[in-house]
This record gives sequence, structure tokens and C-alpha cells, in this order.
Amino acid sequence: MAMRRFLQRSPLLLTDQNGFTNTKFIKSIAVSTLKPTSETLNISEEISCFLRKNNWKTTIASSHVPSKLNPDVVCAVLHQKQVGDPKRLLDFFYWSQSQMGVPQFLDSFSILAVKLCNSNHLGLANEVLTQMIRSHYSSSSILDSIFFLFRNYEGSSAVVFDLLIDSYRRMRMLDEAANVFFVAKNDSILISLTRCNSLLKDLLKCGNMKLFWKIYDGMLDAKMGFDVKTYATLVNALCKTGDLMGAKRLLIEMEEKGLNPNEFIYGIVMERMCQVGDINEAVELKRCMGKRGLIPNYDIIIVGLSRAKRMKEAKLTFEEMQKMGLKPKYNTCSALIDGFMREGDIDEVLRIRDVMLSCDIPINLIPYNAVIHGLCKFGKMEKAAEVLEGMVALGCKLNSQTFCSLIEGYCREHNISQALEHLHEMEKRNLVPRAVTYGAMINGLCHCKDLSLATKLLEKMTLSGLKPNVVVYSTLIKGYADEGRIEEARRLLDEMRCEGVAPDIFCYNAIISSLSKCGKMEEASTYLLEIQRWGLTPDAVTFGAFIIGYSKIGKMTEASKCFHDMLDHGFMPNNLLYTVLTNGHFKAGNLKEALSTFQHIHALGVPPDVQTCSVFIHGLLKNGRVQEALKVFSELQEKGLVPDVFTYSSLISGICKLGEVNKAFELHGEMCLKGIAPNIFIYNALIDGLCKSGDIQRARELFDGMSERGLEPDSVTYSTMIDGYCKSKNLDEAFSLFHEMPSKGVQPHSFVYNALVYGCCKEGEMEKAMNLFRDMLQKGFTTILSFNTLIDGFCKSCKLQEASQLLQEMIAKQIMPDHVTYTTLIDWHCKAGKMEEANLLFKEMPERNLIADTITYTSLMYGYNKVGQLSEVFALFKEMVAKGVKPDELTYRLVVYAYCKENNLVEAFKLRDEIVRKGMLTKGAIHNLLIFSLCKREDLSEASKLLDEMRELGLKPSLAVCSILVCSFFQAGKMDEATQVFEGVKNLGLVPDTTSLIDFVNGNLNDRDSEDARNLIKQLV
Repeated sequence: MAMRRFLQRSPLLLTDQNGFTNTKFIKSIAVSTLKPTSETLNISEEISCFLRKNNWKTTIASSHVPSKLNPDVVCAVLHQKQVGDPKRLLDFFYWSQSQMGVPQFLDSFSILAVKLCNSNHLGLANEVLTQMIRSHYSSSSILDSIFFLFRNYEGSSAVVFDLLIDSYRRMRMLDEAANVFFVAKNDSILISLTRCNSLLKDLLKCGNMKLFWKIYDGMLDAKMGFDVKTYATLVNALCKTGDLMGAKRLLIEMEEKGLNPNEFIYGIVMERMCQVGDINEAVELKRCMGKRGLIPNYDIIIVGLSRAKRMKEAKLTFEEMQKMGLKPKYNTCSALIDGFMREGDIDEVLRIRDVMLSCDIPINLIPYNAVIHGLCKFGKMEKAAEVLEGMVALGCKLNSQTFCSLIEGYCREHNISQALEHLHEMEKRNLVPRAVTYGAMINGLCHCKDLSLATKLLEKMTLSGLKPNVVVYSTLIKGYADEGRIEEARRLLDEMRCEGVAPDIFCYNAIISSLSKCGKMEEASTYLLEIQRWGLTPDAVTFGAFIIGYSKIGKMTEASKCFHDMLDHGFMPNNLLYTVLTNGHFKAGNLKEALSTFQHIHALGVPPDVQTCSVFIHGLLKNGRVQEALKVFSELQEKGLVPDVFTYSSLISGICKLGEVNKAFELHGEMCLKGIAPNIFIYNALIDGLCKSGDIQRARELFDGMSERGLEPDSVTYSTMIDGYCKSKNLDEAFSLFHEMPSKGVQPHSFVYNALVYGCCKEGEMEKAMNLFRDMLQKGFTTILSFNTLIDGFCKSCKLQEASQLLQEMIAKQIMPDHVTYTTLIDWHCKAGKMEEANLLFKEMPERNLIADTITYTSLMYGYNKVGQLSEVFALFKEMVAKGVKPDELTYRLVVYAYCKENNLVEAFKLRDEIVRKGMLTKGAIHNLLIFSLCKREDLSEASKLLDEMRELGLKPSLAVCSILVCSFFQAGKMDEATQVFEGVKNLGLVPDTTSLIDFVNGNLNDRDSEDARNLIKQLV
């Protein structure tokens, strides 16, 4: 019978919820496949008669019926319409079950379920359906059986399908429940909206959105009218799947259908808006709810605003919520605490805590720990201590996180004693400090440079069974490395390896940085090799340390290589590294490399900062590149960077050294207008620039006005002023400032004394100079410069004996003379014609490892020229060339002069050619000598050619030589040549235009010109 019914049913029963054919229900179906026998029918009729009696159980039990009971009989009894009370049939069903010991047929369950529903015994029907499902019948068999019997009994109630859906729902069999919906719908049986709503809600809850939307589509197809609950579920579904626009459309649809969205529905949409960051729309929705008399879900809005970091609005909304007498949820207060904590608004955090207490909102350890963490983070340690006391008073059980926050906070405040107290308190409470707690303590101790206690804490941590991680080790290694205690840092590096903790790049960086700061680059390089051996990759800090280290010791080739390696590894150098590298190149004299490095910054798109530009400007100025420095300075301002006092200091100092004092004062005025106060270095640079330009009066005015700027002259200021006065021959003012210095708390140093000694020597005040010098000796201020200045002074005063005595005193005091000392003495002995003494000093120089320079040799040549020992001149010239000492123009002039005196014009002209070839000829002295010598030999033609050569070389002949050449031509009767040379003399402006040739030849010149001519003749005769 059942198989026949199955074949007559819709094919839909053969498919599952995914549309695949399902035939599993065919097996194990306990149905009668044959038409009931007459015996079965007779027994069933007999039982039906018994059931109409109140004592049916007793009657049946005393008859032969129990022995004849089987599922076919029971099914036949239930199927008959002789017993009108379905409850009695249900009792018989359960009673027969206990008598038979075999399962009932599926149709028996279905008959009972349908009849009970028809009699409105829904609770009992529900029980039958539930038992039916638990009897391991397939869902398709159950549905087929119920459908058949539902159609078999006229006027059957469709509520049986509602109950079947409910039964499946309660048993979490949502696919089967959905299948009931679809089959019923296909047979034009309408499931109630309540059951559909429940099914949708359950599907949404378990996330089966595919089936959810199928049910929804089925409801639409069935033209079911949706109620508020339906829309609530649909809105929730759209929000969960991210279709916020769809949810908002449903709200509009509800209003169009006359259904007003309730607070729950609005809350769902608002929550989703907040989740996706659409806070403004959520706030607008809240406003609309207020207009409609609905109370919005303040908790959702406040949480959303807090997470969006809109704490001002969150605070106002929270206050509005309080005014309405609404109690906030725990999550709301927690979100507010987190938000205010992020902003550092500790007062608001504490206010929210107080609200929670007043509203009896249970505050667990989480918000309290958040409050303490925030207070500690922002350094409010006193408040943190108060909150801790409150926690203890409320009976909160403190945990490791509580103490960890406090310990970290006290460590940041360098209050290690309090941190240690809390560490001990943890131990008293049997709270085992976590590794992070120890890490915080060790970090704090390292910051306070208490490395000894930090190391003891590390040992304690290990003994307690906690394994220090790489962060703890790296912190301690860095602490030792920063203090320059490399050996201890190395020991920790070895220890962590033994403990099975692999060092990271930070550990190595700390040691490499420390070694690089000390200039120990070879040792640092060994750690770089170790990094690579352990499979670690150098980072920007590693390369930066090597760049800084190599730059510091002047190894710019290696520094540049590290710089390019850094770029090859994909690391972008910061401005500090560019500054160090640029400065290093400037110090090493690599102007080209310094410019290239600065240009590289722009090429990489790294905007140079003020410090980088300042260093670059300073380097350019030191190399005389004033215009380029000013250009960089202008670009710096164009980019919106504000030059600092160091930038102006570098620029003003550099420009002053180049003598552009007016430009320096323009910059001084500019910085004052910008509110940048000049420092002492700037005043010193300006005063030095004025002194060197000879404007000592203006320098003094600037000096006197410093106190009005809140600055006091320092030793450099006084030294500069004193030096300026000495060089301007104003010794009185120089000594006045010198005597003023101690009263201003500035003690004179060696530079001041040297400046005064120089000034005295320049003015011939040798007694004053010696008094200062003796004072310097007592104070230990004497230097080579002091002796050299005094020796030069005595020499210029023609006191060669005193000068020589100073040399001996200098040697006795183990202040080794330099080549300047010897050259000064040699020069003045030569000028005095004391060649024997000069030669002894010259021979003494190599004994003191001093090398004679061009000036030394030239001084000796001058002396030997003066005394007529020309062979010595030639020997010295040959010697200096052989030793690689380059002659200058004066040296060549003296040798040419010597050759001319010996009438060896061939060698003289060779030297002339050599000088011209080297481009060293700047004056006409050598040509004058050669022209005079040619005139003496009456070789006037060659002399005239040489005069023409002088004009071509841009050299101006002396009047004396021109006079000799004109007179020589005149005496030889060569009037045309004499006139031609004479006209050239007038063109050069050597004589007035009114002078005639006769006057010129007769010697009618001024006394000075005549004297010059006579001197030249004396030199070469």
C-alpha cells in the first residue's frame, strides 16, 4: 500500500534540499505492502468495539486479542473511523507498543498526527511527530506518509505540517524542515507565517544563507503577507551579509506597507552601519527614531562612535542616554573607557568608571586593568595607585596584567623602587611574574642604567623557571653596549645561545653600533660576518652603524660602500645617515662625493631635513662655494623648512670667513625677524668677520651690545676682539679687554696671550711681549706659535741674538721647533748677511726631522745672492729641485738674477721659458732683469723683443728698464727704436703725456723714478 502511494506522489519527494535525488527512504520502511487480511480486519473491528468502552484495557487484556496484536492490526484499528476519540486511539497506540515489542508502522504515526491535529490536540500531535522523527524513518518517507493520510481524511488541518516543521526545527534538522515547506507549497498547502518566520530565524542563526533565501523566495512566490517579525529577520540577514543598502530598502518597504519598523529592527541596521564605519548614517537613523517616538539603542551608537574615535560625540550621546534614565551596558562603558584611554583623557575614563559603580554595572578585572594600563601609559602613576586601592577595596582579584602595567609605568617614570615593590607584592600574592613583567623591569633598569640589578633580575627570572626571550636579552645587551661595556654584551650574547635562544639582528646591532661609535670597525666587521653565518639579514640599523662608524674615522670609501650596499638591500637611508655621510665627505675633502650624496637624497625622494641642509651649507662654505650654499639655504625655506639657529650659525660663520660681512649681517637681521635668537657662536662669527675686515669699531659696538641680547662674551669673543685690536695696532684697548676678562669670569687662554704677544712684537714692544711670554710660561700656555711669534719679533727688531736664545730655550723646555721657527731665523740671518749662522741652522733642520720648504731655500738663496756667493745659489736651487721642493716665482727670480750677474743669459732664458710653461709668471721682475742684461750686452734688438713679449704676456715693465732701453737706443743713434719704446712707455702711463723724448733721455724724471733706475743698475753692475 505504501509503495503504491509513493509512486503516485510528486517526484519532488525524491529530491533533497540541494536538488539531488534522494532514494534512501525506500529502505527499512515498516509498512504493510499487502491488503489487510480478513483476519486482520476482524480483529481490528473487535478491538474498535473494545475501545469504545471505558475499561478497554481490562477487556482487551482478558481476551485473546493480545496474542493477535501486530503492527498491521494496530494500523487497521487507527485507520478505521469507529473510534471517534483520537486521544483514546493514542493511548491504544502506546499500549499496543508495549505489548508487541516490534516497531509500529509509519502510517500509524501519521494517522495519529493527522487525527490529533484535526481535533486540535496540537501538543499530543507534536509528541507523535517527534517520536516519529526519532524512529529513524527517512524525512521523505515521513512526509509521504503524512501527505497521503492528510489527503485521505477529508477536512484535515494543514497545521500538521506546521508542527512537523517545528519538530524538525527543535531537533536542529533545518534542511528537513525546509523540505516540508517546499513540498507543502508545491501541493498548495500554505504554511503559517509564524512557522516561516521561525524557520528563517533559525536558518539565519546557523548561517545557512543559501537555504534562507530559498525559503524567502518560496514565501514571496506563495504571496505570503510579511509581518514585522519577518522584516526583522530579513533586515538582520541583509545586515549580516553586508547588504546594508538592501536593509535600508526593506525599511522603506515596511513603511510603504504600513508596517512601522520597531526599535529592534532599527537597532539591527544601526549596528551594521557602525560595524562598516557608516557612523553618520547611524546617527541620522537615531535622530529619525527620536522623531517617531522610539527609543534608539544608545549602546550601539556609543560603541560605534568610540570605535570610530569620535569621543566628543560619544560623550554627548552617553550624557543624553543618562538624562533619559537609561542604564548603559557593560560593553558600552568598556568601549568608552578604551576610547578615552586612546585620547589620554584620564578624567573621562575615571568618570565612566564611577558611572559603572553607581549603576551597579559589574566591573570585572578587564576594564580596571584597561584603566590602570592607560593611566600608566600616560604617566599618571598617582591616579593608577588610587585605582589600585579601589580595586583592592572592592575585592577585585588582581592578576599579573595589573602589576605588569604598574611595573611598566613606574619603569617609564624611572621610579624603579616602586616597580620593585610591586614585583615583591606579586610574589606575596603568589602571582608568578610573567616573562613580559620581567622584561619590563629589565627594560626599565636598562633605561635607568642600573645594569647590575637588571642582570640579577635576569638570573632570578631564569631560576623561577621562566625562559628569557630574545627581547629581554637584546634589551640587556643594548644596555651594556650603549654604556660601552662590550665584554658584558658579548657574554650575554654567548649566554643566550647556550640557553637555546637565537640572537636576532637587534642583539647584533647593539654591539655593532657600540663598536662603530668607538671607531672599532674591524671588530664590528667580524659581527657582520657572524650575522650572515647565522642566516640573519642586516637591516637599516646595521648598515647605518657601519656608515656612521666609517665616517667618524674618515674611511669614506668604506662608508660609501656600506651606503650603496644598504640601497641594494632595499633599505632607505634616513636624514641622519645622509647628514653623517655628507659631513664625512666634506671633512675628508671629498667635495665631489659630498655633492653627489646630497643630490642622491633628492633623487630618492627623501626630503632633506634642516640638520642635513645645515651640514651641507657648512661644508659648501668651508670650500668657498658661497653662492651654492645660499641657494641651498633658499631651497630649504621654499620647501617650508624653518632654518634653525645652527643653520644660521653655519651660514653666517662661513660667509664671515669668506669676508662677506654685509651679507652675514643681512642673515643676522633675517633670523631676528623670524624670532630666532642668535647664539654666542653667531656673535663670535660676526665680530671675527668685522675684525678681519678692519672694522674694529663696529665689532666693539656688537661686543658691547651682547648683554642686551642676554648673552655674555666668552673666551672666543674676548680672544677675537683682542686679536682685532692687536692687528689694528690698538694695544691699549687690547690690554684693557685682557685685564677685564677675569672680572667677567673668563680666564685668558693661550690664544689671547699669543694675540697680545703678536701685537706687541708688531709694534716693537718687545719688553711687554717678553713679560707676557714669561707669564705664559708660568701658566703652561706657551706653544710653538708663542715662540715663533716672539722669535719673529726679535728678528724684526734686529735682535738676532735674543731670537737665537729663544730657540735654545724652546729646545730646553722640550717644545720642539718647527720648520717655521728655523725658516724665520734663517731668513733674518740671511737678510743680515750672516750666512754662516744661517747655514748652520739649515743643516740643523734634518737633525730635528724638519724638512726645508720653498721659503727656507729662497731665504738662503737671497742671502747668498746678497753676499755674492752665486755658486751656493745654484747649488741650493739644484738641491731643492732634487728633493721635490717646488720653486716659486721669487725663487726663480733669484736664480735668474744670479745667472744674469754671471752674464749666463742662456741659462737665465731657460729658466724664463720654464716659468712661462708652468704658468707661474705673474710679475715682470724676471723680464726686467733679462732686458737690463741684454742692454748691458748691447743686444738691443733682443731686449726690444723681450719688451714686446712682456706686453703679450700682460706684464708691465718697470720704468727703470724702459728708461735704460730708450737711452741705449738713443746713444746708439737708433732714434726710431728709441721713439717707439718711448711711446710705449707713455701708453703704459709710466710718464706724463707732456714728457718729450729729450727730457726722458736727459733724465728729467721725478726723483723716485731716477732712484729706481739707479738701484736696478747697481744690482747688476
